Amino acid sequence: MNLSATIRTEKKLLLPTYDRQRVLFTRGRGVYLWDSAGKRYLDFLSGIGVNALGHAHPAIQKVLKQQAGKLIHTSNLFYHEYQAELAKRLTKISGLDRAFFCNSGTEAWEGALKLARAYARANNSNGHKAKWRLLALENSFHGRTFGALATTGQAKYRNPFVPLLPGVNFVAFNDLSDLKRQFDGSVCAVCLETIQGEGGINPISPEFLKLARELTQKSGALLLIDEIQSGLGRTGKYFAYQHYGIKPDIVTIAKPLAAGLPLGALLTTDRVASGMHPGMHGTTFGGGPLTCAVAIEFLRQLDGLLGHVAKLGKYFLSELQELQSKFASIQSVRGMGLMLAIELDSAEIAKAVVAQLLGQGILINRTHDTVLRFLPPYIIEKKHEDEVIRALDRALKSTTTHVGPDALVRVGDLRSPNAPRSAAGQVRAPAPKRASLNSDSKGATT
Repeated sequence: MNLSATIRTEKKLLLPTYDRQRVLFTRGRGVYLWDSAGKRYLDFLSGIGVNALGHAHPAIQKVLKQQAGKLIHTSNLFYHEYQAELAKRLTKISGLDRAFFCNSGTEAWEGALKLARAYARANNSNGHKAKWRLLALENSFHGRTFGALATTGQAKYRNPFVPLLPGVNFVAFNDLSDLKRQFDGSVCAVCLETIQGEGGINPISPEFLKLARELTQKSGALLLIDEIQSGLGRTGKYFAYQHYGIKPDIVTIAKPLAAGLPLGALLTTDRVASGMHPGMHGTTFGGGPLTCAVAIEFLRQLDGLLGHVAKLGKYFLSELQELQSKFASIQSVRGMGLMLAIELDSAEIAKAVVAQLLGQGILINRTHDTVLRFLPPYIIEKKHEDEVIRALDRALKSTTTHVGPDALVRVGDLRSPNAPRSAAGQVRAPAPKRASLNSDSKGATT
């Protein structure tokens, strides 16, 4: 089917859960994709952080072909050689002891929540009610299933489905005093992303993460870290928490793990794993021979790419900061490694820039309304980053940008004179409203 026919068929047959770009991709190679019209695109989104090795990587192709011709699925009622080997590699690079494999990041996070509750129940002399509360962060995103959604700190995702899982409260992002205020002996786990992805590429502060680790260790609660988007080399280390010098009790991973195939995992310690027993959790497809074999090859390739990611990330960050010095519409530049973003003053401008880059054959995306997110494959080169910088420069130099049905406003005029600013004069994002998150946590709602 061509693009128009595909759109018509999807509109008729699929649930309307996605607002897709009008592009039909037919093939990919390296850092590029081609659409049905033959147009080439530089991929700086990687399928939202999934295709870390780019498209049609030769080593991944080889493993896929070999394993598909040998063994694809057995179920977790039996052994196969690849799950244990993958667990060995992941525990070595993470500093943790045990793994559970599943199908996605959301499913990994659901398992982490169950494990936290199970551990609390098994290790509290007063029973399950002694420790059961979960502290999550405002502006977070952990997935769209019910448990993951309950710990997601964004009302736009939560509100259509309340009441959600009870016992979840939200702490203001990077707010030490709020964490201290809400943390008590009833908390079984603190849940956070090392870098908030869907929330706008917001790195956790070292001070906040240190305090979360100290409070949980002192009380016997757990620290759950979601590295579904930031883990497995994205920041130039195997895991983003390794930049901070701490180790979580549970970490969840997914996106690039099987180089485009569906595979997620949670990693934990022997101590925490003692809370789980046969029959308490499981999955039909998770950790199958095909996905695990591919994941092992991905980790082999990743070993030689970490330094490259760190180097290219540092260069791209500096180039984005140079753009910030030229354009008043850029509010901030942030991120780590090849998980970077620029925040603009206007959602309309951000949307327009994404569209202009798409027209120029460059894929990025917009998250949290005003944030342009960059998640390129780890195999990019400096020339690819330079191409994106030039495209951004052209888009931001546009003399006029549509921001309403009748208005044409200069890009530089969109900065609000009343926007909150730092001491250095930079515009800060307004503080998020908090009542809507913790208010639905009372009683039997969330």
